[in-house]
Formats: sequence, structure tokens, C-alpha cells
Amino acid sequence: MLARMHSIRKSSRVLKVMSLVMATFLFDACSSMGVSTKNAPLKAGFNVKKVVLKNGLTVLVAPNPKLPIVSYYTLFDVGGRDEGPGTTGATHFLEHMMFKGAKKYGPGEFDSQLERSGGVTNAYTTNDMTVYYQNIPVEFLEKMIDMEADRLQNLLLEPVSFESERQVIFEERKMRYENSPDGLIFLALMKKVFAGTPYGNSVIGEESDLKALTRDQMMVFFKNFYVPNNAIVAIAGDVDPDKVIKMIEEKYGSIPMKTDLAELKKSSSSSEVFKSQAEFGKEYKYYATNPIPKFVMAFQGERLGVRKAYVMDLLAMILGNGGSSYLTQKYVKSDHPMLSEISLANFNLIHSGVFYFAGELMEGKSVEEVKTQIQNDFKQMCDEAIDKRALQKAKNQILASGYNQLKTNAGVASTIVRNEKWHGDYNYGLKEMEMYNSISENEVQIACREVLEESKSIFISTWDKYPKEVVTKTVEKK
Repeated sequence: MLARMHSIRKSSRVLKVMSLVMATFLFDACSSMGVSTKNAPLKAGFNVKKVVLKNGLTVLVAPNPKLPIVSYYTLFDVGGRDEGPGTTGATHFLEHMMFKGAKKYGPGEFDSQLERSGGVTNAYTTNDMTVYYQNIPVEFLEKMIDMEADRLQNLLLEPVSFESERQVIFEERKMRYENSPDGLIFLALMKKVFAGTPYGNSVIGEESDLKALTRDQMMVFFKNFYVPNNAIVAIAGDVDPDKVIKMIEEKYGSIPMKTDLAELKKSSSSSEVFKSQAEFGKEYKYYATNPIPKFVMAFQGERLGVRKAYVMDLLAMILGNGGSSYLTQKYVKSDHPMLSEISLANFNLIHSGVFYFAGELMEGKSVEEVKTQIQNDFKQMCDEAIDKRALQKAKNQILASGYNQLKTNAGVASTIVRNEKWHGDYNYGLKEMEMYNSISENEVQIACREVLEESKSIFISTWDKYPKEVVTKTVEKK
């Protein structure tokens, strides 16, 4: 069988910090790569043909004739945020079931057809979206369109595979959370920072919900959200856009749209629903299997797309990206290191966000010692770390990330489908780059002070010496 691992991804600017929706490196009219400069006209963009079918399906086709291969991405505007009490994990469970057979291509057929073609497939679920993707030879594209259209309208949710996949998801949850200190600490971060909101739920699902979810509940979820007017298809590769769009119209065009989709999604798009009840200034200690303590300091972040979110991207890059970054030099590579590793992230979701600093202690260091030192260092960190050189380096790193993202058909398809979904514009990366370039040193320093010096954090640590019950205490700002 085709090797595939379903994945839970943290959406937007997580871990790598920089956005992966950059369109700074552009396709010209011949679909060849070119690098924009400060003097390049910003009216340029991707060579993409976009159509919206009568049933609401958005289709993006980016031709690139360099190799006879194609990347095919399908994004559904549904994620963990759309789940309610008792149905956490439904989106991710459904992601698994989408590979388990439909009417025309039954159980095992989706994988076996792709395997015989030499293609690969996978999918991921986040708080805000679900994405399916394939990399295939160009001659398999027509069959791929037929297979995708089949499972969009005729998913079986066959009872035997439904129950077997439930067990697979339980094992995945154990691997990602219970048996992973890093996964456990991130789950705890989400629950505390986004308390009382859908973002505080586990994308994989709470164990009690996973046990109770029924096939009928899943079918309702499927019929509500897996509809053409809730999906975007992006195809990049050696294709003729007109021919591709004609094939998609033939296979997808008869699938009915959901007329009450907007009404259905009101509960997952209301700003009131995402007002967090987080208690910043608290500290939590969790038992985990790591023999050396790990920690995360989480601060209030920004939602996707606002200017301050871009400023905080640059702040995260300056402070924590790479071996020469300020925090790595100060805490990991100094003569008297406190930490063996660090990571810094600005995580932007559609309705909210979190800025966090995570690390693992050096052996012999205590959590309290490290926390106190870091809090004291915040007082001068913003002035010491941020200067013109550091800011320009961060902007250059974002440019490099954009270039690397667009080297492949998969990177292009992923970029344009995310831009279209998040911003309603597959070329939005041009505006993002203008935004990054307009941010000043002073602006980053102000954001740094607001986030690190003036606000309280939620501090979470894990260690195998902690008791099994969660230890909580209030932490005063130093």
C-alpha cells in the first residue's frame, strides 16, 4: 500500500515563523522563476487561471511546463474551530476516512490507483482548514480529478474501516500527545491560551469524544462542510489551464452547493466565540516522560493578516531563528548556557494568535532559575536584540523562505491555495512582502516591549519528576 502518514499541522506561521504564503518569487508569463527586487513592479504575480464554478468551487491552475508532473491541492475551509462539544476530532477523523473509499473508487482503490501511477498523496488538518494533496505524473491528472470528485460527493464511511481507523487515531493521539513531551506541552499551551474557545480543543480530539463519535455524526459533518462552495482546488504543473478547467467542470460541476453554508458557519466565525478566557500570569507544571525539564512561555498574539502579526513575525525571527539569533547566542551558545535548545514562534490563526518561547533546560538548571533569568532579561532584550542589521537579516530570511517554497509545483499549489483561502487573493504574498518591507526597527522594538516587557505570560513546564496531577500557581511579573 501507498505509504502515507496523516498529519496534524499548526497553521500559519508556526515554528519556522515566516509565512509560507509568500509570492515574492514570481511566475512570469512563461511560468519561469524570477526573483523580485526592490525596484521590480509589484503588479507582477503568479501566472494563474482562476475560475469559480456555478456551484461555488474555486479553481486555480498554475502552468509550469518544466517537468511532466503535477501537484493537486484541495483545501476545505473546515478545521478544529468548527467542532463543538462532543465532536472534537471530527475534522481529523474525517480526513482519515476520505482515504477509505467512495462509490466509484471503493476501499483501497484511492491508494492503489495512485501507487500504480507512481504518485504520492497525503493530507493534514489544522485548527482552521483541512488540505489534501497529491504529486502525480501529468498523464494521471484526469483520473485524479475523477477520484477527487468521487470522494467529495460519494464518501462511503464504511463501518468496518470506520472502527479500525478510530483505533489508528487513538494510537496517533498517544504518539503525538501522551508519549510526546513536545506534543503535550503544545496541547497544554493551546488549551490555556485559547481557553473557552474552539482553538483550545485538541485537533486530534478529546479521548472521550473519539470514543463516542458515530458514523452518522461524521456523515452529517461531511455533508455540511465537504461541499464545492467550501473548497478550493489548486493545480500546478505541466498542464493547459483551459483543458484542466474543462475536466474539472465535467467532474465537479454537477455536485450541488450547500445553500445554507454561511448560516451554518456563523458559530465558527463569530468574534464572540473566539474571546479567550485565558488567565495570563499563571504557571502550570505537567508530568511528562522527559528526564530534563522543558518549558514554554506563551504571550497574547495576533490574528492572521493584521499588521502587528507581521511585526511579530520579524520579532520572532530576530530573537530565535537560527544559530546566530539573539536568544540562541544568549542561552544556548554562551559560555554558561542555560538551555540546550530553543524555539520561538508567532502563531497566527484566523481569529486569534499566540507568541511563544520554548526551550529545554541544560542538565543541572532549575525551571525557576531559568524562568527568573529570562524574565529579568526581557527588560533589556528589546533594545539589545533589535537593530537595523538584525531587522534586515530577518527580512532576507523571509525572502529566502519564499524562494524555497516556490521551487516546486507542490510549493506553488500550496501557496496559492492558502493565499486564496486566507486572503481571497492567490497573489497576496506581494502585499505581504510590501508589509514586511515597510516595518521599521522602532516598530519591532515597540511590539517587543508590548509583548515581552509589559504583558504577562502563561508559563508551562513538563518533567518526569513532576507529580501526575497538574500543579498550578500564579506568577507575578518580575
